[in-house]
Amino acid sequence: MKILHNPQCSKSREALSILQEKGEKIEIIEYLKNTPSVEELKSIIKMIGVRPEEIVRKGEAIYKELYKGKVLSDEEWIEAMVKHPKLIERPIVIKDKKAIIGRPPLKIIDIL
Repeated sequence: MKILHNPQCSKSREALSILQEKGEKIEIIEYLKNTPSVEELKSIIKMIGVRPEEIVRKGEAIYKELYKGKVLSDEEWIEAMVKHPKLIERPIVIKDKKAIIGRPPLKIIDIL
């Protein structure tokens, strides 16, 4: 099991805590330091089952400055998230061939 984690985010910390309480073996990926590649992000988005724009954090300053109001292709959104990983919604939990966005954090129980 993997978690795309931002230790500065309370929701991400809460999700990690839930996984640890359940005794799950977890690989923690601090995605702001170790940003997924384009191919990795495509794979994660496919596992979640959404379009790339649906996992973009629209409240982030970088979104408002560079992307708000723009129409981008799926490929362009993925490239934007790789370039600016703060745009990636968090936390994302990956287990086997499934992934889920942990918002709210208790939602990750669905993947266990």
